[in-house]
Amino acid sequence: MARSAKHQMAEAPLRRATPAPHWKKLRQGDRVRVQLSPGFDAAGIVDAITADHSAVWVHLDGGRGRTLLHCGDGVEIFPYGD
Repeated sequence: MARSAKHQMAEAPLRRATPAPHWKKLRQGDRVRVQLSPGFDAAGIVDAITADHSAVWVHLDGGRGRTLLHCGDGVEIFPYGD
């Protein structure tokens, strides 16, 4: 016999899902610095960007692969040198 279950869904996103203004300036082929958390940075090249700039694919240096970063993930992407 199945039990009744309550399935509650979050009413609001966990993090703000609007890209920072500097994300909107990123272009395919740009060299970037990705700040995963304070003190943990990685460098790479922008491979693709969604039309609304909320998600960015980056090829990380050192053979660490291609990763998808979303503006709601709590990561920062800066043009290299900033």
